[in-house]
Amino acid sequence: MCGISGYVGTAAEVATLERMSATLAHRGPDESGLFVGEGFALAHRRLSVIDLSGGYQPMHSPEGDVLVFNGEIYNFQEIRGELEKLGHRFATHSDTEVLLRAYRQWGADCLQRLRGMFAFALWDGSRRELFIARDRVGIKPLYYTEHRGTFYFASEIKALLEIPDFPRRLNREALPLFLTFRYTPAELTMFEGVNKLLPGHSMILKQGRPAQINRYWQLEFEPDEGPNEAAWKEQFWATFEESVRLRMISDVPLGAYLSGGLDSSLIVAGMSGLSNKPVETFSVGFRDQKFDESPYAKQVAAQFNCNHHQLSAEEEAGDLLDKVIYHLDEPLADLATIPTYLMARETKPHVTVVLSGEGADELLAGYPKYRAFLWSRKAAPWLPTASCQLGGRLAHNITMQRAFASLGEQDRTRAYLNLAAVFSRDEMSGLLDESTAGGQRAAEQIVSSYFSPEIDGLSQLLNLDFHTWLPDDLLLKNDKMTMAHGVEARVPYLDHKLVELCARIPSRYKLKWDQEKVLLRKVMQGRLPERIRKRKKTGFTVPLEQWMKGPMGKQVKGFFEPDQVAEQGLFHPDFLQELARKPLNDQYYRRQFWCIAALGLWQRRFKVQS
Repeated sequence: MCGISGYVGTAAEVATLERMSATLAHRGPDESGLFVGEGFALAHRRLSVIDLSGGYQPMHSPEGDVLVFNGEIYNFQEIRGELEKLGHRFATHSDTEVLLRAYRQWGADCLQRLRGMFAFALWDGSRRELFIARDRVGIKPLYYTEHRGTFYFASEIKALLEIPDFPRRLNREALPLFLTFRYTPAELTMFEGVNKLLPGHSMILKQGRPAQINRYWQLEFEPDEGPNEAAWKEQFWATFEESVRLRMISDVPLGAYLSGGLDSSLIVAGMSGLSNKPVETFSVGFRDQKFDESPYAKQVAAQFNCNHHQLSAEEEAGDLLDKVIYHLDEPLADLATIPTYLMARETKPHVTVVLSGEGADELLAGYPKYRAFLWSRKAAPWLPTASCQLGGRLAHNITMQRAFASLGEQDRTRAYLNLAAVFSRDEMSGLLDESTAGGQRAAEQIVSSYFSPEIDGLSQLLNLDFHTWLPDDLLLKNDKMTMAHGVEARVPYLDHKLVELCARIPSRYKLKWDQEKVLLRKVMQGRLPERIRKRKKTGFTVPLEQWMKGPMGKQVKGFFEPDQVAEQGLFHPDFLQELARKPLNDQYYRRQFWCIAALGLWQRRFKVQS
């Protein structure tokens, strides 16, 4: 795992790239390297995980190719064997050299052979062009911008901010989307002029020509009605166990994050069966039992004789805010970033690599919202519009009001946004100082693009979350918070072979009216304690109401003050004052409150102009 950066263009200076690379030192604390060519330069910060004595980057070949690579290719030994049969010879035992030779042999088609997580940039010496690619799911980040005729890229946005005279302006086009989803979807970022390379995409950049972006992989949710449930269980466990085994390949110590939930518990079960020594596990707890899952984590750790580590997130939450915002790069209104940051810090003295459970909910229907939305769609045709409007007026809380609004909406996309958006269409009109019709339409377009009538309702929801919520919130958080401490997080559920398998499993094996993750729970039978296997999804939450009474409250209070709000020129002060008076123990208002706070903290930390 590493940090990469570089540029293509004659106007850039090497000193700029050196500063860019320096901002990524936390991603690669072990080594640094720089390669300067004619019209391009590449920089690398290394976290040594595979082939500790070799694999130095930037790595170059006799043909003039130069590579900087962030990630892991788990099947590199298999690819190496194939390349050796084709006449290639290797000087190291690293996956980096395998990637370099694979590109020379197969060009862009090498991406189809890679099984792993990656973001890399490769200068093709013969074509004199830069080839950039990001892994299929979006586990590793890659950002880019063009400034004064030069193309720049980096693993994190903060590196791009080192470009001389680079403007730090809020992307107003993305603002309504952030306020809808609590993250910035698609290729946009909240920095004007900075974009993400989308998952499953590659880019070819030749000086003097527009960038050429290509999609090399696309997940299709196409349920296969052929196999029965027993066959799907067998296929799932075999592929999952293989995925865990591949992610245990490491030349440095590794462990696992263990919440005590279904996903992380099954990873620990798989690791324990593949390891000849106790697995190092890590979890976070809270004093308030309403938010504390640590008893479940301890039970799983005891079941598999793990060497378990637990920390508390209470004491330092307010003190860590500035560091968390800095490492996120973008506003992300996900309070779980704070305990994730703390857990990575706790992890580093013990292990360099951890396995974590991201992706299972989006592939195997783990969220209660799936049941709620699907059954509301079935009920909607039977409920007159007048009844829904009356129910909304009589509802005692905003969550129920939004539920009735969803029931009363015939359009599936708008019904979903009525239920799931942080700020509703009406609230957005009262919140923002400017017209938001365009932003609302953009949000609807993003949602509707994944709601294909050719697949069933649950598959539509999974398709949406897999391509938006997963890469732009969960994986961003997981990468940035772990790499802040030089820890490599690996995600077994997101092996692309397992992902493609899950996309073919029929919805009736994933979700029932009274239970989520039906198939996964059956896979767990006999492998995990029944108390764990039968747990309901609780969702990861933090005691924000208590935190706001301490140092954290002092840091965010000003974002709701009329004078400061008016100075920003983004929001109606009255709306935010009213929001600040709402109870934070209400999940609906807590999401809205932290969305505004996260935006304000980000603008202040990075000095972003409105």
